[in-house]
Amino acid sequence: MKRLLPILAGLGVAIAIAVVLLDHRPPSTAAPLIPAPRSPFASFVAGAGILEPSTWNIAVAAPVPGIVSDVPVTANDRVKAGDVLFKLDDRDLQARLATAIAAVRSAQAVERKARHHLEVAERLQGTAIISEDEMARRRDDAAIAAAAVAVAKAHENEIRTDIERRTVRAPVAGRVLKVNVRKGELDLANGSAAPPVLLGDDDKLYVRVDVDENDAWRVRPGATATAFVRGVPTVEIPLEFVRIEPYVTPKTSFTGLGTERTDVRVLQVIYGFARGSRPVYDGQQVDVFIEAPPVGSGAE
Repeated sequence: MKRLLPILAGLGVAIAIAVVLLDHRPPSTAAPLIPAPRSPFASFVAGAGILEPSTWNIAVAAPVPGIVSDVPVTANDRVKAGDVLFKLDDRDLQARLATAIAAVRSAQAVERKARHHLEVAERLQGTAIISEDEMARRRDDAAIAAAAVAVAKAHENEIRTDIERRTVRAPVAGRVLKVNVRKGELDLANGSAAPPVLLGDDDKLYVRVDVDENDAWRVRPGATATAFVRGVPTVEIPLEFVRIEPYVTPKTSFTGLGTERTDVRVLQVIYGFARGSRPVYDGQQVDVFIEAPPVGSGAE
């Protein structure tokens, strides 16, 4: 028994040492499910890019509030400039229009009568049958009647314009990106956060690239750039330079990584490409590499 105790004590110490050593092993790092894209340039500036239609996102709203009576489009529909996107109830204006049309016809009848009396007076002018005062009165009556017709027509046209404003049409050809309004809902003339219809021409997409202000000096107009679709780093999209927006702004587009700084100002560089059959969409983030001179190259 006396010999067994030292053996057990030594075994306990060995187990304790083994446990301590195992607990202090560096944790194994799991390989990423999707490898990060690699820059095709030896020297570059990297930035996150947001895809936007070449027309930008057009938030289409009604100019006046009203109850939505029809929404003939759905998301992903292609529309031409002038196509109807949605309509507001215009029954009140249609009733006023009928009254305005009747007022125009009444004014035109009065004008015809006044003009007929003037024509008769003009044929008798210079005779003892009609005096100069009567001629002047009939001319004034004809002018007043013509003015009344003009006023009535202007009122009719005003109502027709108001009716047309209740029909919201596409300002440009493009794709309906989002529909946020339904038949029977009250549209408050864009008083809500979401526009009734979001429209844009995505046949050609723009990429708005956020370049950290510390690297802004390295970006050159016309620099070659390449984008990689997130989740598919093998899909490489050559980009065409469009312009640099010369205002450094606070960063608003974030990747969601825990190590990402939020107190950053960025220079926004715009590139473009033809969408074609690529599975990319408006609002999607891409990783962009812009060819740039290396730091300390003297290019600054």
